[in-house]
Amino acid sequence: MPSKTEDYEVIVTIGCGSYGKCQKIKRKSDGKILVWKVLDYGSMAEGEKQMLVSEVNLLRELKHPNIVRYYDRIIDRTNTTLYIVMEHCEGGDLASLINRCVKDKRYLEEQFILRVMAQLSLALKECHGRSDGSSTVLHRDLKPANIFLDVKQNVKLGDFGLARILNHDTSFAKTFVGTPYYMSPEQMSRMSYNEKSDIWSLGCLLYELCALSPPFTAYNQTELAWKIREGRFRRIPYRYSDSLNALLSKMLNLKDYLRPSVESILQNSLISSYVTHEQRRLQEKQRRRSDDAEQKPCEPSPLAELRLKEQLLREREQTLKERELRLEQREQELCVREQQTNDKMARAESLLKAYNLVRQQRALSLLSASDTENEENLSPGKKRVHFAGDGKENIRLISKPAEHGPMKRHQLGNIRIQALGEEEKMHSPKNREMQGLR
Repeated sequence: MPSKTEDYEVIVTIGCGSYGKCQKIKRKSDGKILVWKVLDYGSMAEGEKQMLVSEVNLLRELKHPNIVRYYDRIIDRTNTTLYIVMEHCEGGDLASLINRCVKDKRYLEEQFILRVMAQLSLALKECHGRSDGSSTVLHRDLKPANIFLDVKQNVKLGDFGLARILNHDTSFAKTFVGTPYYMSPEQMSRMSYNEKSDIWSLGCLLYELCALSPPFTAYNQTELAWKIREGRFRRIPYRYSDSLNALLSKMLNLKDYLRPSVESILQNSLISSYVTHEQRRLQEKQRRRSDDAEQKPCEPSPLAELRLKEQLLREREQTLKERELRLEQREQELCVREQQTNDKMARAESLLKAYNLVRQQRALSLLSASDTENEENLSPGKKRVHFAGDGKENIRLISKPAEHGPMKRHQLGNIRIQALGEEEKMHSPKNREMQGLR
């Protein structure tokens, strides 16, 4: 059921503009404090109406803890009035904070500025690189008056009235919009621009938080445009670190392709700890929301029980998959080990065959040599002749009994059988051991 203006109670008017006003309201159903922007679209041109519709659609899509949350919209066609209901930021905006510092003659702490930089960069990351894969969004009007603080001094990016959607990363916007003090050189020159234009505006905003005045000031827009295109500005007060000054100088580079992207700013060591803290805080917040949703008895008990069983089954299935993966890894390891064992066995068998072959050849050579010697001994008339190189006279060989030849052959055969038996004893345990490994 659509909301009505009667569902809310106006508490106080916060501010007024050319097309409407911003009021602090209370939702009657639960007493929650919110704000709404009251806009008279009856006197708007067609382009301005389209800009208004764009802001409402953007606020509905952008959901991030550092972006002002959209709640509802109410259209009063009779009075041509649009009410945009949004989150109430109790801490005011950064413009009011800067004015108080100027009045009190005090500077903001660097830790606060770095925290603002981290949170604004996270908000711009959601705009420039949408987490849901949607089109890139340029804010185009980053300034202290559009940056709000909640009761815990967390930054909230708001006022997307001048935002422009880029359907592709290579697209460039060409319209002349924004607040002149924070406009990029390419906007001032009426050239095409992309998300690096928001980086320039972010650099101007952070510079003003440090110096309590914008980096480029002038008495008229022509002089301001010349100063911005020239790109010269004073260093931030020396109470702030050189690394912060260097990062701001990179963000205020005249060439847009030399300015850092949101991702590189978030990875800078200067604010990396703040970024980690914010991401951890976001995760904790999401976990609390999920816990609260589980505790609410909004589902019937049978359905809740079925969902619980389904969750348990999924967890069990995941456990089984992990166990199966571990078993597969173990099986692969065993296969590798088996292959290594087979390779070692093959090598051992080849070495053993080679060794046996050598032994056999050696035994045969000894046997043949013995037979030759016996034959020589059996011929009584033969003489062994020694030539001059031996330095000895010819000696007549003494013949040996013929029965010694068979005895020696029998002894060699026994030695060979004994050696083969020992080899078999040594080899058989290894085969049994290898078969056991298989």
